Amino acid sequence: MVEEKKLDRLKVEYEKIQKKHKLPSFKELNEDFWIEELAEDETDLLIRKVRIKVGDHLSRAVRFVEGLLNPTNAPMFVFSIVKMMDSEDKKKLSEMYKELVKSEVRLIKLDFEFNEEKEAQFIRNSYKIWQPIKKELLEIMEKIDLKWDDKAETNNKGYFG
Repeated sequence: MVEEKKLDRLKVEYEKIQKKHKLPSFKELNEDFWIEELAEDETDLLIRKVRIKVGDHLSRAVRFVEGLLNPTNAPMFVFSIVKMMDSEDKKKLSEMYKELVKSEVRLIKLDFEFNEEKEAQFIRNSYKIWQPIKKELLEIMEKIDLKWDDKAETNNKGYFG
């Protein structure tokens, strides 16, 4: 019950900044960036907390894509994934990486000086760039998943044999 009240309060507070800055809906941001986890946080600067949450999610995506493009010191399963990617997948990943890194730089800049409008702009832009990136990442991972299953069925030695 208390958790539900905290989440309800977060939604109300978010709605205020959403209207003021024309941000995506709570539902949209929550589905992509898990902002409901902020219900536990008390803050006077909710927009900053939302921006950090969005940024953390994008940063994880940067690290994942980076690991696929340059798998030095990566876990073994990453090397298997890289072997299954074709040149078109790698090209898409490179384009995604460029967009995600630009976002990462903007995120870091916002940590130096609070500016409510720039925080809102980051959230809007991040949501916008994330939509095609998540779709393309899912498509690449689906192709790899299918290849993985095919490889497992045709190779009795296992994934790494």
